[in-house]
Amino acid sequence: MGQRAVFLDRDGVLVRDVGPLTSADDIVLTPGVADGLNQLKAAGFLLVVVSNQTVVARGLLNENAVMELQAQIQKRIANAGGPSLDDFLFCPHHPSATEAAYRRDCGCRKPAPGLLLEAALKHGISLEQSFMIGDRPSDVAAGLRAGCTTIMLTTGAHTAPPIEVTGGFEARPPHHVAADLPDAAAIVLGKALPRLGAAS
Repeated sequence: MGQRAVFLDRDGVLVRDVGPLTSADDIVLTPGVADGLNQLKAAGFLLVVVSNQTVVARGLLNENAVMELQAQIQKRIANAGGPSLDDFLFCPHHPSATEAAYRRDCGCRKPAPGLLLEAALKHGISLEQSFMIGDRPSDVAAGLRAGCTTIMLTTGAHTAPPIEVTGGFEARPPHHVAADLPDAAAIVLGKALPRLGAAS
């Protein structure tokens, strides 16, 4: 059967999207994040963060600094009474990267499903039984391509133009929409009437 997981975008889902996040001073948890994560964890879901981190491609942070910043986010979640996250995977690439080493098309930058596929292989995850929660069309596209049920948070970035991808990509509707992470958790756990999108 495989493990069930909830894949989570970071900025706009776990923490407020403040643009390029480069300092722990700018970390602000989204409303109800600890409660939403606790509900999912208690139901037996692995919690896996999958994030595009163009701060690396732009030379604003190195990969180690991204990991250190994630550790600070985890600490804030724990201090708020939330659970441990099971993994954090990120893509440092961008097709127009300032740093030449990261300037390439890759299979891990969402909307590509590479981060989800990597996590599935690493943790024995059943993608068909798993969910992708994000706030951008690229999150939804990655989840759909991986075979997950998708939930879009309507926090503002859901109406933003699609991110830069060589050749572009088709923005497709999610299976469900939710106001915030607790609302999404309720959908995952069947505690709320699903608000179905066209992809259902």
